[in-house]
Amino acid sequence: MLMRKLSAEFIGTFALLFVGVGALIVQGTLGGIEMQAFVEKEMGKAGLVMSYKPESLLTVALAFGLTLAALVYAFQGVTFHFNPAVTLGLACAGRFPRKYVPAYWLVQVLGAAFAGLLIWGLMPEGVNLNFGATIVSTATSLPFAFIAEAVLTFLLMLVYMSAATDKRFPSAASGLAIGLTITVAYLMLGPHTGASLNPARSIGSAIFAIQVAPEAIRQIWLYILAPAIGAVAGAFFYESLRPKEFAKNAPEDLIVPAQTEGE
Repeated sequence: MLMRKLSAEFIGTFALLFVGVGALIVQGTLGGIEMQAFVEKEMGKAGLVMSYKPESLLTVALAFGLTLAALVYAFQGVTFHFNPAVTLGLACAGRFPRKYVPAYWLVQVLGAAFAGLLIWGLMPEGVNLNFGATIVSTATSLPFAFIAEAVLTFLLMLVYMSAATDKRFPSAASGLAIGLTITVAYLMLGPHTGASLNPARSIGSAIFAIQVAPEAIRQIWLYILAPAIGAVAGAFFYESLRPKEFAKNAPEDLIVPAQTEGE
């Protein structure tokens, strides 16, 4: 049972990154996304910003959102975190066995890193967009980026908590709800931070973008800490709102012993 769940988490995180970042790079080759110089003389700031055409922003947002929706529907009978922050939030709220958090984190990061490796090896044109690494735009302040990543992860965690732990939530709507949340998050935050909301997504891209975008590694703390804070806050907030009689039983363990013959 545990290996099935870990395999699903690996494949799901890999697919989310491979398709989403792949769509980002494709839009770059089509001219829908460009890296542009940014200079603000008054503040003494200079650097690069990612400029999106509206249709390209929507395309990439849908690539991430629809991929996540499809993955949730495909694996909802097994596991559908695909995000270390979500795993942390569920564990802190007592909705996931804490002893399996490190294993989940490991396979999620490995899945994202494998996707990053394939993108780096198969899409050399990705160098023009830093191979999809999430970097705070130089036109955006770090405090805004941190707060925005945390707040949007908070909202994402509310949806995950409802879909995964609430008896009243229709399972047929889980993928749509989670996928749309990612889509609207990217539409709002994509040009500013890349709208990660997912430490594995940022780590998987940053590893292979380090030579062309070392700031992706220097800023990785933001893409780990902000989603973690947002997810934990979201999980506890949802727990405080939901009456206990509507909560699904939290699993004490992920390993379900096989029933003996005749039971």
